[in-house]
Amino acid sequence: MNLEFNKNEDKIKLMISEMERKLQEVYLGGGKKKIDKQHADGKLTARERIDFLIDKDSRFLEIGAFAGDEMYQEHGGCPSAGVVVGIGYVSKKQCIIVANDATVKAGAWFPITGKKNLRAQEIAMENKLPIIYLVDSAGVYLPMQDEIFADKEHFGRIFRNNAQMSSMGILQIAAVMGSCVAGGAYLPIMSDEALIVDKTGTIFLAGSYLVKAAIGESIDNETLGGATTHCEISGVTDYKCKDDQDCLTRIKNIMSKVGDYDKAGFNREASFPPKEKEQDILGIFPDSREKQYETREIIKRLVDNSEFEEYKEDYGQTIICGLARIEGWAVGIIANQRKMVKSKKGEMQFGGVIYSDSADKAARFIMNCNQKKIPLVFLQDVTGFMVGSRSEQGGIIKDGAKMVNAMANSVVPKFTIVMGNSYGAGNYAMCGKAYDPRLIVGWPTAQIAVMGGAQAAKVLMQIQVSTMKAKGQEPTKEEEDNLYNTIKARYDQQTSPYYAASRLWVDAIINPLDTRKVISMGIEMANHAPIEKRYNVGVIQT
Repeated sequence: MNLEFNKNEDKIKLMISEMERKLQEVYLGGGKKKIDKQHADGKLTARERIDFLIDKDSRFLEIGAFAGDEMYQEHGGCPSAGVVVGIGYVSKKQCIIVANDATVKAGAWFPITGKKNLRAQEIAMENKLPIIYLVDSAGVYLPMQDEIFADKEHFGRIFRNNAQMSSMGILQIAAVMGSCVAGGAYLPIMSDEALIVDKTGTIFLAGSYLVKAAIGESIDNETLGGATTHCEISGVTDYKCKDDQDCLTRIKNIMSKVGDYDKAGFNREASFPPKEKEQDILGIFPDSREKQYETREIIKRLVDNSEFEEYKEDYGQTIICGLARIEGWAVGIIANQRKMVKSKKGEMQFGGVIYSDSADKAARFIMNCNQKKIPLVFLQDVTGFMVGSRSEQGGIIKDGAKMVNAMANSVVPKFTIVMGNSYGAGNYAMCGKAYDPRLIVGWPTAQIAVMGGAQAAKVLMQIQVSTMKAKGQEPTKEEEDNLYNTIKARYDQQTSPYYAASRLWVDAIINPLDTRKVISMGIEMANHAPIEKRYNVGVIQT
């Protein structure tokens, strides 16, 4: 291995280590004292419940672990948005699991909590996956009720989705393992089956204090809405469980009886590891975003047997397209080439930039994969579309629109891996969050923004300097440098993958060596939902 390889590997390993350190903090939720209190109350924590529920030694992909990261600090923070969401296996059935974390503000809903719950339901609805709710929540976080209660994508959307999933035949199981109050009380009752844990689970529209204030009735919460009340008197819940473990075991038993599903029919054969060493990804990917690398070397370490059938290899070379298999699943890969290439016209083209010919190639390849019913994988490391008079006169806008149109109208499932840069319209063309990827994840090296920090800082600094000069102020070179550094630091912080993950612009930040697992689990998930739409790209100029 050369020195550059070792430098790259050391840098990314440090980034992975930092990611894992941050995850350990997130996993503590509201802190050790809150966890101890939950145990003292005879309850498992959200993550302990999930660990008990899912099949032993099976895969689990957590969604939105960093949601809420460094947000709501004035309210004490909201680690992981106060809810744990993931894709896992229960009695060998792949499903979505949503578990409120009662150690974080008693599981109350912040705005990001609502967004994360809706993302979980979106995944279930797109892929027709069963969804299991482990409910333990005090309801809306009242100090921020105006940001979570009444709008289209707020708290109420959850129950609209419950109804929609019911009509779609998607199995929903709700286990009330703690508080389930106010509007949230509708969730278990809008599910197909509802379980409740004796003495710790309660369901009511209004708790005992509010009942006393509203109608003057004195009653304790257990009598008002405990397991005995709802299993023996109201009939609201279906199963009365003695403790958390009993409740979770009953869910496993229910899931073990669930029949098979209609499949989309994506092609899968036997899985083989890459022939090239996967670990080498960490040394190939550069330690600086300005450095070049050969994207094909990354692809060889992601696909089965390192076999890649490249499409139009010598045309539109700043995007690489081709067919391969990942853990046996057939995939079409669209990846940004991150090194300088020479076009057949003899022109040098910048790596990571989308040119007219590469956009045209990608659009044609996407259409071909839709015709063949092959899922698409986008490997993003893109700085945007080529600019300048030559590109504009060559019709870059038309060709870019063609690619976006073909990608946006795709009916096969799309999966996006943000490896490095994800800037400007390049984010859109390469299937950013706005274009409905079934899953979108980032490596710790990901950067998502309109443009790079240095470029953005120069533009914003020039605007501020011009404003100052218009007011008769003449900034010194030192003042300009200080202004530039201040703007760049702020912008760089906003391009961090953690900034993106905290706002759910990506579903997760992953170790690059888990990329095959994520794509494979994603396609397995998508295979639950047969394609019902005909592929039609609409109007595309040629």
